[in-house]
Amino acid sequence: MHTAIYRRQALFTFFLLTGLAVASWVTRTPAIRDQLQVSIAEMGLILFSISVGAMTGILSSGKLVRHWGTRPVIRTGMLLLLLGLGVMAAGLSWTLTLLVALGLMLFGLGVGVGEIALNIEGAEVERITHQPTLAMLHAGFSLGTFLGGIVGIGLTSIAFPVTWHVALTALAGVPVVLWGLRAIPAGVGAESVPQSGLRPRTSQPLKPWRDVQLMCISLIVLGMALAEGSATDWIPILMVDEHQFSAATGSMIYTGFAGMMALGRFSGHYFLERYSRVSVVRASALLGVIGIGTVIFADHPYIAAAAVLFWGLGTSLGFPLAISAAGDTGDSNHATARVSIVATAGYVAFLAGPPLLGFLGEHYSLRHALLVVLFLVGLGFFLARAVSPRT
Repeated sequence: MHTAIYRRQALFTFFLLTGLAVASWVTRTPAIRDQLQVSIAEMGLILFSISVGAMTGILSSGKLVRHWGTRPVIRTGMLLLLLGLGVMAAGLSWTLTLLVALGLMLFGLGVGVGEIALNIEGAEVERITHQPTLAMLHAGFSLGTFLGGIVGIGLTSIAFPVTWHVALTALAGVPVVLWGLRAIPAGVGAESVPQSGLRPRTSQPLKPWRDVQLMCISLIVLGMALAEGSATDWIPILMVDEHQFSAATGSMIYTGFAGMMALGRFSGHYFLERYSRVSVVRASALLGVIGIGTVIFADHPYIAAAAVLFWGLGTSLGFPLAISAAGDTGDSNHATARVSIVATAGYVAFLAGPPLLGFLGEHYSLRHALLVVLFLVGLGFFLARAVSPRT
């Protein structure tokens, strides 16, 4: 029986597993770079392979959900994610940069395909239960990155081979995915077609470029997701290369970021019960600006490390609250399409943005490249009114 609670638990588990998978290689990026013997620009190019897969998955996920429903799309995405980790482990074992890039491309494809469907499923559960579910689901992702970061720190400190770390993460995820899929009902998000073969027209087709509110919500999620993605991909290397921390300490700082992300998302329900969504998004953007700005301009390494905590707390709620706003603003007949558009903007920024920052970082330093992130998060502060729900 597909109860809302069982579905929410399964979705939380999928987000948690995705976070663990991300952290399994993010915390080991210095070791991966050293094992492959590549530069910052070359590492950025390797990470760009995630974008290739993610863009493919993101652009196709909405159509796949409309045709098949969320369950088969989630299954495909999660299994591709685990397959990507396996291929990546093989590439690291044989020191084949192209194979590692292929593994990351499959990883990105799985995230792109699966995460859009997971958010659509989460928005549906939120609609049924009338509770802020998406913030809690994204908290699962942050908790996964936090726990994965702790594991990464421990394995880095004992010089555990990164190849085995990534491979074991992939193997452990298979039974988790098979268990969680049992809770997802079939047909959610799929468009039904009458026997005549004609689709009923209940409203005008959605034209997102004419919906100013939807575009503003997309800009908010773009900035917040880029802030989260750039931290995920670059904080360990940023702390090692520009603030002279050790590799283990760099992973520890990233784990602190993930912990604050989890704290912000788990406490989101508390704040949303007491303050408006607009106020919470605005406060989040302000904290993010303070954290990112301090990391960019602070010369003292420990001040920069402490600012990462504000970075994580400030950007924790922007993504899930923007997804929620997409579902309960505008025409209710287009709720699924609006969620898909905003989620797509978020995951494009999360996955495709950080590699581009790597190219900027090669020429201007990673800290200066983060000025782009600082601007977009600050823009979210001024656009926060767009997340007001329809009355």
